[in-house]
Amino acid sequence: MLEPLSQIGIIDVIDILILAFLLFCVYRFIRNRRAGKLALGLLLTVLVLVLSTVLNMKAIGFVLQNFYQVGIIAVLIVFQPELRAALEKVGNNPLISKIKDITTGERRQYMSDLSHDVDSICSAVFDMSRAKVGALIVIERKTKLGEYIDTGVTINAQISAELLKNIFFKNAPLHDGAVIIRDMRVYAAGCFLRISEQEGLDNELGTRHRAALGVSEVSDAPVIVVSEETGNVSLAIDGKITRGYDRETLRKTLFNLMVPTVGRPQRHEKEEKEEKRDE
Repeated sequence: MLEPLSQIGIIDVIDILILAFLLFCVYRFIRNRRAGKLALGLLLTVLVLVLSTVLNMKAIGFVLQNFYQVGIIAVLIVFQPELRAALEKVGNNPLISKIKDITTGERRQYMSDLSHDVDSICSAVFDMSRAKVGALIVIERKTKLGEYIDTGVTINAQISAELLKNIFFKNAPLHDGAVIIRDMRVYAAGCFLRISEQEGLDNELGTRHRAALGVSEVSDAPVIVVSEETGNVSLAIDGKITRGYDRETLRKTLFNLMVPTVGRPQRHEKEEKEEKRDE
């Protein structure tokens, strides 16, 4: 009875663990997306196909076998956005990302510039929050957002609070779209983003919030939303949105997201004290 188990080797165990991990990743990715219902439907058709084979139901078996021959192509076409998002997230895995080493001097300059840029973004965001000016700001990281940039107007200017506030001023021509920040520069404005199709979202979430969720589902970009109705500040990351940020929590979150964590020198206590004093 235990003889088959005795033939299992270490490679077989590793094979099973890798397969289990991949299935778990697929489950996590599709559980909150419309692809989840598709997976459930496919599972049910597989069960029906197995049942028809066991019971020798030729008509049902014939229909389902032909469905699978053409159905896979239809699935690939209909769910292309979800498949693309999954592949992009695999490509952004830090385990296979290129490691970039920077010197202590380069890192210190980068941290200083980053701190200034994040402060400028937060200053603009909370000035607009107090004035209840709607805003949508996308910060590009590893996943390139060229397809969204192409829908807007290229600016490619240094980040400043004044520039961001002018873009989202209610009578400005670009205020309805999103601003995309690339390489910590205001690269494009008036950009149109994909709308999330997640089900069960709060009814209070408007078009800006759903657009923020949409782009965060297919990229690693953090997306800042300022509500025009309430002035509340939200942040969408990895298909999830968190609301109720204040200036300090938003600043810390953005700073930590944008700091390069691979191959950078360790922070020294003296440097930390210098940065706190500068703030």
